[in-house]
Amino acid sequence: MDMAELSVIAGIFFGFAIISKRLDGSFLTAPMVFVFTGYIAGKVILQSLGQSFSEGAIHFLAEITLVLVLAADASGISFKSLSKFRALPIRLLMIGLPLTMLLGTAVGYGLFPEQGLLFAALLAAILAPTDAALGASVVSNKDIPIQVRQSLNVESGLNDGIALPAVLFFACFLNLNHHTAETNWIVFLSLQLTLGPLVGIAAGWLGGHLIALAAGRAWIVEGMQGVAAMALAILSFAVAEQVGGNGFIAAFVCGLTYGNLNVKYSHFLHEFTETESQMLTYLTFFLFGLVILPHALEHATPSTYAYAILSLTVVRILPVVISQIGSGLRWPSLLFLGWFGPRGLASLLFALLVLEDLNVQVATEIQTIVATTVMLSVILHGISAGLLGRVYARWAQKNTTANCPENAPLPEET
Repeated sequence: MDMAELSVIAGIFFGFAIISKRLDGSFLTAPMVFVFTGYIAGKVILQSLGQSFSEGAIHFLAEITLVLVLAADASGISFKSLSKFRALPIRLLMIGLPLTMLLGTAVGYGLFPEQGLLFAALLAAILAPTDAALGASVVSNKDIPIQVRQSLNVESGLNDGIALPAVLFFACFLNLNHHTAETNWIVFLSLQLTLGPLVGIAAGWLGGHLIALAAGRAWIVEGMQGVAAMALAILSFAVAEQVGGNGFIAAFVCGLTYGNLNVKYSHFLHEFTETESQMLTYLTFFLFGLVILPHALEHATPSTYAYAILSLTVVRILPVVISQIGSGLRWPSLLFLGWFGPRGLASLLFALLVLEDLNVQVATEIQTIVATTVMLSVILHGISAGLLGRVYARWAQKNTTANCPENAPLPEET
């Protein structure tokens, strides 16, 4: 990348930053802006930029972004709070997420039978996680019942970490299915799924105690606590990869351990990574529009669009409805929860991370379907978030009853 190309990218980020307040609450969300400015930049302004980004550079960016997002999301999840009141997100994660994978696998196999069941299962696992950032105005709208907002937020924060082992599992089997060389896949998967969490627990526990000790003795500057926590997540990723475990699982478990061990200091990780991970997230969406989306649109078929639409509707909404049976949620709340399951950053990063291990035809097909689904989600959820959020909030305020779970207060507020 030369200086002219770099100046255009920096200019786009600067331009968005200075008008970000004006765009807040509009149908133009940040992911939408960066996806389509990236697409336009690739098609009109920087036609040669797509070739100047190496696959290695994009893969490295995806790895670092996913490590920070997984660790930061996990560090904000309190086991104590989950055990007390989060029945709605627990239902979404423990019932809705597996059902989404199963239904997505069935739809994928029906639309792409020639690719096989493993392909459909991997595709469903990649597209199972949700991304609250694509409907940020919903999560931040104080008029929407807090249990609904918090459920969407907690679900988005945890489902990528929960879906990751399934993505790795199916990718491993699909890779073996297309290679004749014998591989001890049982040992490989066992190491990936055991050493990763062990490294994450060790890093989160030891590192968390050291940060708490340093903070208690005034050895560490307050602003550096976020740097230390972020470095701890990257360290857990690197160590796990070196010993044969999965670095992403390690980073997620590290954040989970650190956040529950150091409740007093975990907010520093959020504060520090809010800007850094946000910058990386926007850059990922920009590169998605620049490099991946044009290629995907060229290869998309009617079956691709059919899967994308079904993934965002039936495959998401039906499992949500089933998962909340007996919860007391009313139909408007069920449909609202079901619709606001956008597919975004985690799906993109998962796809980028497994594609290099698959053959060209399978990789192209998965990249095309995932990119098309994310593109439609960026558009549809971005446009509908503000409007549907206001409509649902008005309904909730007019139909408040004492026993409706949507309006139950959080324990911190009781």
